[in-house]
Amino acid sequence: MGMGEPIQLVWFKRDLRTQDNDALALAGQVGAVIPLYVFEPALWQQSDASARQLEFAIESVQALRHELAALGMPLLVRVGPILQVLQQLTASHRIDAIWSHQETGNAWTFARDRAVAAWLRARAIAWHQPRPFGIVRGLRLRRGWAAQWERFVCAAPAAAAVLRAPAGLEPGRIPTSAQLGMAPDPCPQRQRGGRNRGLAALAGFTTIDGRGARYHREMSSPRTATRACSRISPHLAFGSIGLREVVAASRATRERLADVPGASSAVQQRALVAFESRLHWHCHFMQKLETEPALEFEPVHPGYRGMRPAHSDPARLAGWAAGQTGWPFVDACMRMLDAGGWINFRMRAMLIAVASYHLWLPWRDTGLVLARRFTDYEPGIHWPQVQMQSGVTGINIPRIYNPIKQSQDQDPDGAFIRRWIPELARVPATWIHQPWKMPLAMQRTFGCVIGSDYPEPLCDHEHAARWARAQITAWRRRPGMFEHNHAVLVRHGSRRRKLDGVARVSTPRAAAAQDDMFPASLP
Repeated sequence: MGMGEPIQLVWFKRDLRTQDNDALALAGQVGAVIPLYVFEPALWQQSDASARQLEFAIESVQALRHELAALGMPLLVRVGPILQVLQQLTASHRIDAIWSHQETGNAWTFARDRAVAAWLRARAIAWHQPRPFGIVRGLRLRRGWAAQWERFVCAAPAAAAVLRAPAGLEPGRIPTSAQLGMAPDPCPQRQRGGRNRGLAALAGFTTIDGRGARYHREMSSPRTATRACSRISPHLAFGSIGLREVVAASRATRERLADVPGASSAVQQRALVAFESRLHWHCHFMQKLETEPALEFEPVHPGYRGMRPAHSDPARLAGWAAGQTGWPFVDACMRMLDAGGWINFRMRAMLIAVASYHLWLPWRDTGLVLARRFTDYEPGIHWPQVQMQSGVTGINIPRIYNPIKQSQDQDPDGAFIRRWIPELARVPATWIHQPWKMPLAMQRTFGCVIGSDYPEPLCDHEHAARWARAQITAWRRRPGMFEHNHAVLVRHGSRRRKLDGVARVSTPRAAAAQDDMFPASLP
């Protein structure tokens, strides 16, 4: 092969796998392929990026390199701006077309892709972008979207071809996070990247009597969610496994369970139905950012602009981010997230709600803290969820979680709190949820003096919740808010409910069920 042969350049982004990868399969059907991954330093310097995410990506790229090697293909790894890399490759090879997955990322990736598109158009190089998820580019209205999603997840991946690459390619070295200028980000319990790990997590969850057998019953508490949830979220976010693979695995198990008698079989079938509903919502939220990229920075409902202060109270933001709010269950959840890069969706929602209502912090500031903590950070899910949980969409019920009730409900004996807050290790269950109420003598007896060994609450949570609810209510009654509510629903609504001024449900139980339908991240 020489300069004269047209080459298909496959640019891997967040689709780090060889199977169920339409970009790679379709490119291989056309001709010789150069697989490429580019570590873009500017991407990793964005305010929503962290070393824990980058290290997961590095592990996934290493695994992808091994997968491609098994197919007789090199993976080119380059470091630098993508346009610089493309300039070098087009100077040395006749690039006929570029193939990459359609990416719904943050503002930086949207801008980068627009620049790439313009660069390629000027050189008459085609750019093909197959969909990795059930997200429709250019969609204006949601009517019929659910049917499109179903068609996508049921469609067979593109047929793989026998891949061949030009000779003489220099693969390049995979950098470390330090070499890319990332600050240390200790995350000792972080999940590791790579396709084999993703497949193992999926198989362990979907197998009959596997970890997911009681998913719908155990996903809400951080005490049980680590085991009961699928734990595939970072693998979906970085593409070491594909959405169609996940849906297929779940539905295959449901079919097998249909032939298995007994109550446990019925329970697991319900669990997998609940799991698939969240796979649907995964794309539902990503579609919002695809349709309106500005909602990473601006409230989807413009009427809520300015409701909270423009800048965070530094002490409150720092206390919340460090797991030092004085509310033990909230702090335990934040510390678990910091140590492992993951926590279940209900606790993500609670962390956002406490920051947004009790501490009245701007959603963009707290959203960035959480974005960097989540190994499974997916911008299209994260920012619509942050807005929804902070009450600025106009079409979702504000959920003002009571941090003490959540503590008593989810961790009645305080075992979870003691695991993550050693300062409270000797405090009995009677006082563990509200240790500031202990008499001073008892605080000394249990080795935890409030205000010294463990902080006092940042505020009175009951008073703060009442104040926040009054602020939200008054803001929603401002002129023009209803009209904006309707516009938001038309543009982003799920079509499963109707708008009546603002979104409402009839009972507390229905409200809780609705909350469960909107995971703060992936399953």
